[in-house]
Amino acid sequence: MRQLRGQERAITGNRQTSWAFADAFVAEDAALRWARDRAREAGLRSVSSGTGAALRLLAATADAKAVAEIGTGTGVSGIHLLHGMRPDGVLTTVDTEPERQQFARQAFRAAGFAGNRARFIPGRALDVLPRLADGGYDLVFCDGDRLECLDYLAESLRLLRPGGLVCFEGVFADGRTVDSAIQPAEVLRLRELLRTVRESTVLQSSLLPVGDGLLCAVKRG
Repeated sequence: MRQLRGQERAITGNRQTSWAFADAFVAEDAALRWARDRAREAGLRSVSSGTGAALRLLAATADAKAVAEIGTGTGVSGIHLLHGMRPDGVLTTVDTEPERQQFARQAFRAAGFAGNRARFIPGRALDVLPRLADGGYDLVFCDGDRLECLDYLAESLRLLRPGGLVCFEGVFADGRTVDSAIQPAEVLRLRELLRTVRESTVLQSSLLPVGDGLLCAVKRG
């Protein structure tokens, strides 16, 4: 038994090392580093390199032309999404803070994207999303208020075409989602989101262990 526990520790250690290696696998350019620096200065948490790479891959796999993003931040996730999208694709990105969106505009320009590749909408997501077209999006990326995640899911199902993807960032909540201790309301809401997506008959889902957890689901046709 002692030997088995030792093996388990070794496996755990190897997995942690492997996950760290995977998260840093895709190199980031100067524009992304600049956007990350602006996020740190503003006290914002950006998606990890691994999460960004996953978003880039998912956008490319979906051959995404129209993507909606909840939570512009300073543009880190947006750059990754734009890299994965079609050359004529448009990212519609929503944030409550227009100042952050100005940083994202600069970052997108520095990354080489034309101004017409992104549509910036300031405002609360649940006020903006109902104005977007039904079935008009290939991918919806949610990185906003965790207390509103179930509402984001409902709006995403309306916005997505059949076969479209919805992704939620930060569903591990720094390990609190699986911690049995008493948790705040936002963590309880994330647990409810995970159950809802997993049990949905209209979604095919997967939970990716990148960054702080990336929940992904495809809307069935």
